[in-house]
Amino acid sequence: MTTPHTIAVLGLGRMGDAIATRLTAGDWNVVGWTRSGRTSSAVRTTGDPRNAVADANVVLLALFDGPACRDVLDRVRDALRTDAIVVNTATIAPAEAARTARWLGPSYVHAPVLGSVPAASSGTLEILAAADEEAFDRVRPVLEALGTVRRIGASSTAATAAALKLIANNSLAGAVLALRDALQQADALGLPRDQVLDVLELGQLGGLVARKRPFLTTIPGAGAEAAAHFTIGALAKDMELLATTSGLPLRSAAGLADSPAGPEADIAVAATAPAVDDAVLAPLRAYVRGHATGDPAHFSAAFLPTARVEGIRDGAFVSWNLSEYRALFPGRPAPDEPARSRRVEAVDVHGTVATATMTLRHGTDTFTDVFLLVRVADGWRIAGKAYHRRRS
Repeated sequence: MTTPHTIAVLGLGRMGDAIATRLTAGDWNVVGWTRSGRTSSAVRTTGDPRNAVADANVVLLALFDGPACRDVLDRVRDALRTDAIVVNTATIAPAEAARTARWLGPSYVHAPVLGSVPAASSGTLEILAAADEEAFDRVRPVLEALGTVRRIGASSTAATAAALKLIANNSLAGAVLALRDALQQADALGLPRDQVLDVLELGQLGGLVARKRPFLTTIPGAGAEAAAHFTIGALAKDMELLATTSGLPLRSAAGLADSPAGPEADIAVAATAPAVDDAVLAPLRAYVRGHATGDPAHFSAAFLPTARVEGIRDGAFVSWNLSEYRALFPGRPAPDEPARSRRVEAVDVHGTVATATMTLRHGTDTFTDVFLLVRVADGWRIAGKAYHRRRS
């Protein structure tokens, strides 16, 4: 096994700087470069990526996305040593990973990492490596200095390694949103934040809460001024990649991308986002009052005049305008109204539009209502509703 003696780290953002600093503490000569021109207090840098790779046995990419990787590789490819190994730690689409592996051949190692800045600094990253055996043996000391390495297969499995990284980040995104739901419910119940976090650390979200507690201790937007370890924008980007690759929509992608904390905040700050503004809920509450009282006037407060209500009624598709829908209500409560219930299941706000789901239990009938809401001059209104009716 030949231990590389010069490593070029291309990309000195949060993760790149932590990786380069960690490697500098080892026995390697490390040179860094970044597209922004940023320098590092711990790593020798150069302003030209071609100079950075000229003497490097290993070229490590720590870049934001696939287009950045392609751009940088295009700039340095002719300057690479013939024996250089390119190690790509970026989170990119499987197709991009496969394309790069075909382009660089056996000198390419696709090695996405699980973990953020603290794990990179302490050498405790989890690394998924797709590499041919010779290349893997040559870069193993470098990767093991950064964490625990799991070899996925040969370089031809680069797409698999990239996909597995996206799946891992999907579970992280789900955990962040689950934590947000828990904290919002706790806030609504008036529970002390510190006690809530103590209890959550005992459960399935314990590891995330323990790692991110400095960001979670105040209400709302805790830790917004602290240095981010893994940003909301980066995780939202990964979820969009996964949704595009799989062809399946992801609630986590929208839930993270529209976080009021902003893309540069740490992912944990998304968990401290306050509950949905009452203004968004106002038309849904008016809609519930219409059902509860049977008074159609409430629906005028809930819906836009141009709204339509659509679904299947008695086996046939119906599409009512607001006047037709209002005419279905007699102006008095249903006889079994005390036994009926309505509950908002989810609300997702995206700027000036929102979607909502509600469950209504009316005797033997259970309705699932799906709403599209828009913000207009005098507040939020329902622009349309589709429903599904299920009889028990």
